[in-house]
Amino acid sequence: MPKNEDLKKGEIVIYKSPQGPEIQVKLEKDTVWLDAHLIARLFNVNRPAIVKHIHNIYKTGELHKKSTCSILEQVAADRKIRKMNLYNLDMIISVGYRVNSKRATQFRIWATQTLKYHIVKGYTINEEELFKTQNKFKDLQETIVLLQEKSKHKLLAGQEQQILNLLSSYTKTLTLLEQYDKEKLSLRKQARGGFILQFDETKQIIEKIKKELIEKKEAGDLFGQENNDKFKGILGNLYQTFDGKELYPSLEEKASHLLYFVIKDHPFVDGNKRIASFLFVYYLDKNGYLYKRNGEKKMNDNALTSLSLLTAISDPNEKNKLIKITTNLLST
Repeated sequence: MPKNEDLKKGEIVIYKSPQGPEIQVKLEKDTVWLDAHLIARLFNVNRPAIVKHIHNIYKTGELHKKSTCSILEQVAADRKIRKMNLYNLDMIISVGYRVNSKRATQFRIWATQTLKYHIVKGYTINEEELFKTQNKFKDLQETIVLLQEKSKHKLLAGQEQQILNLLSSYTKTLTLLEQYDKEKLSLRKQARGGFILQFDETKQIIEKIKKELIEKKEAGDLFGQENNDKFKGILGNLYQTFDGKELYPSLEEKASHLLYFVIKDHPFVDGNKRIASFLFVYYLDKNGYLYKRNGEKKMNDNALTSLSLLTAISDPNEKNKLIKITTNLLST
């Protein structure tokens, strides 16, 4: 017997007439399931008529109950368990060819045309899934345009090949066809991080970096010097909540926003890009998320440099695009 959560794996609209209704049905085990009440609504007849047809279909042996009927157990308002018969697509179609109603006639016309189209073309199109795929291609196109435009900036001179590599990596992580099949969103939200960046500890780390860079003559006294309380506010924003839920629940989102905010909000007088990049790597490493299974870094140093420069020259209205790029690159 299927459980509630099993029946929520997918939804599909199998029929919609100009006058209605639009019936959302459950997808499981390569078929769909409706109860007698919804079948009656689909064909615009009373439920007893549907039950009668189902009984006759089983009686004549046209279909067998074992393969076309499943029982769903639900807890009713009185906390008692109620059992509901669900019927698969074979039964729905068989009933549709027996019911005498205008809508059943429309259904038969639709079913016949759809079957013919499927046989001739070899496939049918789900408009909703096609729309989702078009959005994903649009997202990819916007990313390509963004990288093309920014690659011309003087700050990115000499980074053209790395920008191309960045685009290649991003394109691979999208895996559009796989996303289409699995209905994945373009903003990746996968991992949960246990390590939390604390302000005092992070400041000590920045001071250590500063000391090492000064010894190498790669930084001055202004490196890591705070602008008011901006940096403390950025760390707080990573863990902010609304209505009891984190605004950036995944590790990828926190890391991406950390990199973006430290670069764009200029919390330090000098060294924002270098500090942002180091803390980005440090945060991922402390959460065990810096490397792929094969030991390779999820984002190599060259890619991180290019991404940091892209962030620095970006417009504020391009923030979401940059966050999407970063989260996708981290989700491989």
